[in-house]
Amino acid sequence: MKIIKLDAIDSTNTFLKELCQENDVDDFTVVITDNQTEGRGQMSSVWKSDSGKNLTFSILVKFKELGVNNQFYISKVISLAISEVLSTILPTKISIKWPNDILSEQQKICGILIENSVKKSKIKHSIVGIGLNVNQTVFQSLPNATSMKLISNSDFNLDELLEALVNSIRKHVVLLNAKKNEQIDSLYLKRLYKMNIPTMFRDAKKTVFMGKIIGVSEIGRLQVELENETISEFNLKEIQFVNF
Repeated sequence: MKIIKLDAIDSTNTFLKELCQENDVDDFTVVITDNQTEGRGQMSSVWKSDSGKNLTFSILVKFKELGVNNQFYISKVISLAISEVLSTILPTKISIKWPNDILSEQQKICGILIENSVKKSKIKHSIVGIGLNVNQTVFQSLPNATSMKLISNSDFNLDELLEALVNSIRKHVVLLNAKKNEQIDSLYLKRLYKMNIPTMFRDAKKTVFMGKIIGVSEIGRLQVELENETISEFNLKEIQFVNF
């Protein structure tokens, strides 16, 4: 595992992306920093992290013949890899909130940002940014955030945790490259937050409705069965949990 450690950087994803444009970078190269000043989340949201207390890193993942129509499988295997590690360490239930946020019970503990490089309808590689709350205990203006320390009342070694996460990512990417899609689907749905549980949602028009998550489409849309037993599909930011 090749690791590039930086004292401070605006974004590890941006740094790794620029590095890949200039050099032939090894698969699973990691760029990590103690202080990420402009961390990004899904849909241009901001990821804030106390310096030296959490894991903020990006990892380069290369693929064998992965078509763009299967790109959501990247979200699946990365979120599965992280949730598997956390499940072995923490006493709480770890789940995946669609598309790839990692929750401890109902609180967010990890965010993931995936940026793909595409060539001729194939995904050449992905740069995966991961922000995991580890030893931070105060989250201003983020009432739904938690950390490994808050959950367990213990401090964690960041280097050991990083190694465990990267090894888990390697293992799950092997499944993807081997086209074990059905196995990945099954594992992902078992971890999916609120799967098959009647839940209140709000759509993009601010309409509140009751529904039940029954799956995720091949291209990554959330599939929700409505009260009239019809099924609707939603893209990111088109649906949210009420009172989440």
